[in-house]
Amino acid sequence: MIVDTHAQLWTKEVIESMPEEMVKSYSKVFGKDFSVTIDMMLASMDSAGVDRAVVVGVDAETTFNYKVSNDAVYNAVQESKGRLIGFAGADPHKGRLALKELERAVDELNLKGLKLMPHLHMLNPNDPKMYPLYELAQELNIPVLFHTGTQFHAGTKIKYCKPIDIDDIAIDFPDLKLIIAHFGYPWYEEALAVVRRNENVYFNIAGWSPKYIPKVVIQQMNSILSDKVLFGTDFPLMAYPRVIEELKQLNLKEKTYEKMFYLNPKKLGILD
Repeated sequence: MIVDTHAQLWTKEVIESMPEEMVKSYSKVFGKDFSVTIDMMLASMDSAGVDRAVVVGVDAETTFNYKVSNDAVYNAVQESKGRLIGFAGADPHKGRLALKELERAVDELNLKGLKLMPHLHMLNPNDPKMYPLYELAQELNIPVLFHTGTQFHAGTKIKYCKPIDIDDIAIDFPDLKLIIAHFGYPWYEEALAVVRRNENVYFNIAGWSPKYIPKVVIQQMNSILSDKVLFGTDFPLMAYPRVIEELKQLNLKEKTYEKMFYLNPKKLGILD
């Protein structure tokens, strides 16, 4: 089984709800029309032998009026007949309302994790304002996926996206599984160090053409961090056939592929 642990829910309806400046910045980098239907996503997955994929909600309504609702994520999961796995979004600036929404997303909508975008929240991941969400996520036994590293959202600052801050959270919440997205580029050595020293921290390779992944990342995902690496695409920003084919060309150990594609995602508890 192949599980993509990080894809985007970018249907036409979702994109139309995004702030115009965000859509423009993405169009400039990734092409004019990057919207996809659920059927298109499933077809792309099928063409590459990908069985299941995580799609994420986003709630940065307070700061940027940017939201991919948890209900939209739930509807996508239903439309896919369960092949998609939903992660909730939550806005830390909303306080108790954010906690109630996360609880609803997990208990009522059956979403399997939490996605946070520090640059959109304009908070460092280890900001105390974030901690109530971590406490609840630990209680709900769901993983937290963080955007880390560079990004292309207009008007945002990458200073909020340093993976070193995840170290604080890993220590303060030892029973909470944490995922560093995009291996923290350009701070990938920092990200690898945080993953290696904390049993509860994982990293994914989403958003990257595998042939351009830095050599040290490939070396460690194929050796000392093979139990921590997760397959991810950031679809539709990266197409499934291309990513799978380039991953095969890396000639990793067979066990590394098995861990990255299935065994490590299974440890996160996101598979039914």
